[in-house]
Order: sequence, then C-alpha cells, then structure tokens
Amino acid sequence: MLNLTVLGLIIGNTLSNATPVLFTGLGGMISEKSGVVNIGLEGMMTIGALIGATVGYYTKNPWIGFLAGGLAGMFFGLIHAIVSVTFAGDQTISGIAINTLAPGLALFLSRIFFDGATQTPSIALEDKIPRLFDGLITNQALKNIFSQYATVYIVLVFVILIYIFLNKTKWGLRLVAVGEHPKAAETLDISVGRIRYLAVMFSGFMAGLGGASMSLAVVSVFSPTLIAGQGYIALVCVIFGNWRPQGVLVGSLFFGLTQAIATYLTGTAITIPMEFISMIPYISILVFLMIFNKKSHAPSASGKPYLTEDIQ
Repeated sequence: MLNLTVLGLIIGNTLSNATPVLFTGLGGMISEKSGVVNIGLEGMMTIGALIGATVGYYTKNPWIGFLAGGLAGMFFGLIHAIVSVTFAGDQTISGIAINTLAPGLALFLSRIFFDGATQTPSIALEDKIPRLFDGLITNQALKNIFSQYATVYIVLVFVILIYIFLNKTKWGLRLVAVGEHPKAAETLDISVGRIRYLAVMFSGFMAGLGGASMSLAVVSVFSPTLIAGQGYIALVCVIFGNWRPQGVLVGSLFFGLTQAIATYLTGTAITIPMEFISMIPYISILVFLMIFNKKSHAPSASGKPYLTEDIQ
C-alpha cells in the first residue's frame, strides 16, 4: 500500500538511482558543449566503478576510492581526446572502442586484484560513502528522502556550479563558443584544442565518479553488469536536457524515478514478469526522448573534427 513512508522511499530511491547517471550526463554535456561527442561514457563509468571499488576496498577509505574512480575515467577521457582532438579521428568510433576496451580492462584488472574473481568483495557498510543526516531525522518518510549518500548532494552541487560556469563565467562562454563556432573562437585567440581536451577529460572524470558512486554508494560491490547501460542513458539525458545542466538533472531524475517505481513493483503482489518490470526504466526514457527529441538542438560543431589548419 502506498503511504507517506513508501512515497518517501520512492523519492529517496529516485535521488539515489539518478546520481550516477547525473554525474555522467553532466560530464557528457560538457564534452559535447566543446564540440566532442563522448559515446565512451559507458566504458568510463565501468572502469571508474572497478577502480573506485578496488581502491575503496583496500584503503578502507571511500573518498580515496571515489576520487580514484574519477581519475580512472579521466584517463580514458584523455585517450578519447587524443584520438578526437589531436588526430581529428572519428569521435563515434573512438567512443565505441572505449566502451569495448574499458569494460574488458575492468574484468582483467578485477581478476588480477581479486584472485581471478570478476566481482569485487563486498565493501563493509562503514567503508561505503556515508549517508548525510543519518540518525538526525526521526520521521521515517523524511528520513527516506533526505538521509541520502553524500554523492547525491555532491552531484546536485555540481549541477549548480556547472550552470554558473556555463552562463556566468568567461571560461564557460569560451567553451560554448568552441562548440558552436570553433573557427571564430580561434580567431579570438581561444585555444580550441586545449578547451576540448579539458572538456573531454572532465567528462571522463565525471563518468568515473558516476561509476564509483555506483560501487561505493548505491551498491557495495563491482560486478560486470553493474553499469548496465547507464552510460548510454546519460547520453539520452543530455539530448533530452537540450545540453543544459538543469535539463540533464530532469532527465536523470525521470530515469531514477522509473527505476524506483520498478523496484517498488517487485515488492508488490502485482503479477508482471520480472523481465518486464526491469525493462520499465529503459523503455520509459526512450519514449521520453522520442517525445522531446524535436525540441533538442545540439551544439553546431558537436561531433565535427577540427584542426587549426581548417582556418581559411
């Protein structure tokens, strides 16, 4: 029966489920704002989840693991930047290659770190990323909503900071200029290559944080199926959100809500096969994208390789 406590649980699960996708989506949005499409977010999330869980498990410090996961994602962001920016390679193919390479490397490293196992040992509750306000709220419904992992609040701060960066700072305006008119930006002594490198590496860092937030907060273990397409969902949220941080937030929350509803339905007496319930979040976000896709407008230079020699 749906009551205030259950409703609070659904809202809380929505926030928790949306966090990894939101981290990753914000990074993907920044990359595309600079003109580089990063389809490799799925792979960057996966390697971030593995490194985050591994470092967190051995150091017993979730924050070191969280940062390590971000840096692992950034490393693959650097690879993507080298291919896409320095060599003006096909950005889609580079991203697909990363989505193949990074998960494979994650399994290989997991076997090395954990005696042949493809799944890391469970991280102890006290070694996971902590919940804020845990024990401070007595009302169960409010506790379900606000007693969230710290990563939930961190990513919401990122939404605000990125919004300010893009709309209120000269560096953000330069990033937008590079993604819209790189030739014009170059004539104003704006380094297109440097900005794109930083943007793509940042997208990898954020995807790595998204993966680490899965293995260090949402769940307490890395497994080969942990990410399960959420990097691609993050790309959908970028498109749905019209390449704006607040739009990515709404898209991520919608995905988190559908996941929370699917989880709730599994605990009810409703006679729907589990396979169909598991499909609800992914089908819903695709339908949502089809409805709002016509209103989305990508940066003009998104996906188009650019070299200084292109200036005429």
